[in-house]
Amino acid sequence: METLNQSQEIFKRVETKYLLSTDQYRFVSGRMGQYMEVDQYGKDTINSIYFDTPDYQMIRRSLEKPLYKEKLRLRTYGQGACQGDPSKIVYAEIKKKYKGIVYKRRQPITQDQAEEWLYRMGSRPLDTQIAREIDYMLEFYRPQPAVYIGCERIAMAGKDDPNLRATFDFDIRYRTGQLRLSQGSLGKFLIDPEAVLLEVKVPGAMPLWMVQILEEAGARQTSFSKYGTYYRNVVCGREDLTQLNINKKESQAC
Repeated sequence: METLNQSQEIFKRVETKYLLSTDQYRFVSGRMGQYMEVDQYGKDTINSIYFDTPDYQMIRRSLEKPLYKEKLRLRTYGQGACQGDPSKIVYAEIKKKYKGIVYKRRQPITQDQAEEWLYRMGSRPLDTQIAREIDYMLEFYRPQPAVYIGCERIAMAGKDDPNLRATFDFDIRYRTGQLRLSQGSLGKFLIDPEAVLLEVKVPGAMPLWMVQILEEAGARQTSFSKYGTYYRNVVCGREDLTQLNINKKESQAC
């Protein structure tokens, strides 16, 4: 079992996203295999509970595309993480973006600590810098669980540079009830189930070979946000998300 001090807690990188068709995914992943390999987890289930104010203050601000924005979520990796084991390690995460650079800071805690801290606004379970930052957000926003968003993910890392990462997300789904990670990973499709979300994560510039592969595939960069898409299209009721065209440009915030 993963322990509280075995995982990386701070990330700083540029994240670039692409919505791919199934054929584009096959082409891109096949070509990337020359330079990258699937990481130790293989295909994994990602489960996230996003927290926000009752009037969705954090995501509304994020969709305005300010220089600085932030999100708060509770996340697990792997199907077994949803089975309600109170000692299972989960991650309380702050995801910040400033001038195009993503800063992800996460605090590993147990599920029962997460319940007491994030759901019942109890005292923070650990006295770390990241825990104090999360505590500040809890005090400032007084957030509540807003939505569950899950997906299946294949993650790849560079053979020569492990800091170069690419993730492919499938079956992106959401639910508005049962907003605890222990309540499973089922939900409605958030976008076309044939679409695949690619996120390229690099400390600096994207390698030229990757740029060329994406150009050959006809992949188009997008500012797609899972939580943002949920807010615009479910909360604001803009459209039927299961019919989302893979290459459609995102609409503005409602």
